[in-house]
Amino acid sequence: MRINRLAAATLVVCGALLGAAPARAGDFSAEQKIEIGAIVHDYLLNNPEVVKDAIDALEKKEKVIQAAAREKSLDSDADRMFRSQSQAVVGNPDGDVTIVEFFDYNCGYCKQSLANVAKLIESDPKVRVVLKDFAILGPDSVEAAEVATAVRKQLNPQKFWEFHKRLLGTRGHVGKAQAIALAKDLGADPDQLEKDAKSPGTHQALTEVEQLADEMKFDGTPAWVIGKEAFVGGVSYASLKAKVDNVRKCGKTAC
Repeated sequence: MRINRLAAATLVVCGALLGAAPARAGDFSAEQKIEIGAIVHDYLLNNPEVVKDAIDALEKKEKVIQAAAREKSLDSDADRMFRSQSQAVVGNPDGDVTIVEFFDYNCGYCKQSLANVAKLIESDPKVRVVLKDFAILGPDSVEAAEVATAVRKQLNPQKFWEFHKRLLGTRGHVGKAQAIALAKDLGADPDQLEKDAKSPGTHQALTEVEQLADEMKFDGTPAWVIGKEAFVGGVSYASLKAKVDNVRKCGKTAC
């Protein structure tokens, strides 16, 4: 990612240096191109901070554009994001603040964040959490997500939350076998799980999450939506609590 931005930033710098020159490469003679290349080369070697400044400016611009695109997506697709019938809701289903988490059962950062989400649910009886299976770490993750989607048809929300915590909290890699064994231990019918995991409804639920993640430009897990804020990466309990408290206070995650 940084290398691509370095190339883009270098082009920006070159454009700035050549601002007064003809706009098209074809307008330069071979000798001019060589001379310009030498000038740019020497300038960047002598002023490397210019490239860093250009990279920083490019990243800031990208973040602004990305945030605007995400906010637009949230406005137009709020029902599927916050109130979809295809994803699990834990905590208080009628809570006053909703946290949406896109996760993968094999994501290390998701496993680390689990304790913080659980602590927030336990300490805040008014928080509502929507869990979206964003299975991006291989076939085992997809099969675990399929089973988890099927489990919701058989277990009540409290038992599903227990299933989710235990599966996500499992050390090491998990897949279909671990998910079915755990669901069976909690009272689910494994034969019915096998059928429901491959049903059109399960496929539709997971496809919906993929579409939302694509619209939000999420490229990893965990990814979060709280209020109008969307971000990717692990998050601490203190950060989650502060964002929720601020949404209650001023309607934004940062007041």
